[in-house]
Amino acid sequence: MSRAALLVLADGRFPAGGHAHSGGAEAAVHAGRITGAASLEDFCRGRLHTTGRVAAALAASAALGVDPAALDAAADARTPSPALRTAARRLGRQLLRAARATWPGDELDELARRFPKGAHQPVVLGVAARAAGLGPQDAAHCALYESVGGPATATVRLLGLDPFDATGVLARLAPEADELAAAAVAAARRVAHEGTDALPATSSPLLEVYAEAHAARSGRLFAS
Repeated sequence: MSRAALLVLADGRFPAGGHAHSGGAEAAVHAGRITGAASLEDFCRGRLHTTGRVAAALAASAALGVDPAALDAAADARTPSPALRTAARRLGRQLLRAARATWPGDELDELARRFPKGAHQPVVLGVAARAAGLGPQDAAHCALYESVGGPATATVRLLGLDPFDATGVLARLAPEADELAAAAVAAARRVAHEGTDALPATSSPLLEVYAEAHAARSGRLFAS
């Protein structure tokens, strides 16, 4: 497996559209729930263990070759908010476009044909990882990092938070991310025998509520 390919896929400068999304951080800042580094860490830890955990298992499953249609349906079932489903598909469409240009191949082309309006981003992430020669643990790590990296970066812009403090939050969460990546791969391996019910379904209802409110708010800096 290529460590360099993993760095490319996980790089925040990879043109996958993530820079336009805050992962709920903008709504949390607006609600007064993120005010500095300590509350950002709490927010990111919550995302890591809920939406991040689900995304990691979906991505790992896709990297193992599980049917993307089944995984996309499972992602839909685990995303109650219409606004978040729309954002996930928009991000999936942009990621797929970037991945096809970077690692062209039949599997990514087939995914584009099956989901012309975009599949959920973690599903596309797993297929892209597979096309790049990466494994399920790599895909899981990417998904988990994205689940907290986006909010941390967004908070620097939203609050003028010191970038060193934001990066420190990500570093402190790294051991938990490692444990969750291993658990995500284990869940993904069970999918072959048990179906998508083996995937985690942890949720964060407040993020879902925030997403709907944020989608209706004018003057937003980030799309989600």
